[in-house]
Order: sequence, then C-alpha cells, then structure tokens
Amino acid sequence: MLAILVITCSDRAFRGEYEDLSGVEISALLKEFNPTWKVERRLIPDDRDTLAQYLLDFCNDYDVIITSGGTGIGPRDITPEVTRSICDRELPGIAEMLRMKSLSETPYSVFSRGLAGVRGSTLIINLPGSLKAARFCTQQLMPLLEHGIRMLKGDGH
Repeated sequence: MLAILVITCSDRAFRGEYEDLSGVEISALLKEFNPTWKVERRLIPDDRDTLAQYLLDFCNDYDVIITSGGTGIGPRDITPEVTRSICDRELPGIAEMLRMKSLSETPYSVFSRGLAGVRGSTLIINLPGSLKAARFCTQQLMPLLEHGIRMLKGDGH
C-alpha cells in the first residue's frame, strides 16, 4: 500500500477565490486506480518557505508526494526550484516523459517546468496546476508509482 500526499500550490485557491480542482482530481484518480493507496491532500499558497517546509516535514510519512501548480513561468511559480532544493537526486525521465506525452494534448506543455526527484525514500513529482493537465499527467504516472517505490526501496530489480 502506497501512502501518497497531494499538495496543491495556489495562492488563489488558498485564499478561497476558487476551488482546488486539480488536487481533488489527482486524489480521486489515484484512489480509483488503487483503492488500497492512502491518499491525502493539502492546499498551500505559492510560497517558497511553506512548500519547502511541507516537503521536508512530510517526506518521512509518505512514499510519494505529488505537487500540483507552480510549474509554469509566472512570477509566483516556484515549485520546481523548491523541489530541487530539497531533493537528494533528480529523476529527469519522469518530467521529460510527462512533457513529451503532454505535447500530444497541447503545445503549451513546453512551458511546464515541473520536475521529479527523490528525498530519502520519498518520490516527489511536480504536476501542472490546470485541471486538464493534472488529470492527464496523473493518468500517465499511476501505473509507474509502485514500481518506482519498489526500486527506490531496493526491491525493484
């Protein structure tokens, strides 16, 4: 059973200006894909210190942390930089795959800067914040997660 935390990074959703649709969708898709997975959600502002603290605080409690939002080129989009700063190792293949597959959906995926990496025994993956992109990327990731965690824990070979 995987333990997965979904963190939505959005100033406007955090302030209640609109509902966090991407985090809800990612969580629902993960639970539907494998009902035994423990999936929890958090909603935070696009704030460097807050995201760093959440990632550091929850890495020991979850196998996978998926972030949604903050991966674009806007002035408050800081998720990849924060993720990079706390990861022990990057996993460029995940982000490359998501961008490559997303190109079949929209040419705008070239502006996504999301990355993936590892801290300790936790896999951290940045997804875009748009509902359509979050849904599409989650669908690409779901079949890979258990194998990735087995590998990370030394059981995947």
